[in-house]
Amino acid sequence: MKVKVDELVCEANAVCMGLAPEVFEVDDDDQLHILLPEPPPELQDRVRHAVRSCPKAALSIEE
Repeated sequence: MKVKVDELVCEANAVCMGLAPEVFEVDDDDQLHILLPEPPPELQDRVRHAVRSCPKAALSIEE
């Protein structure tokens, strides 16, 4: 699994960070950073949930 963000679409709402803070971080400048672009198996269900929950559909997953 590889997680990607479309930076032109992302509004840094931080929904993903709330669901998977080990993988997503929004900084003080409202920029989303993917801390673990290839999350380990134990985080993948939470990452999928975070991607589905993004209000702007700015996140995607490559399997």
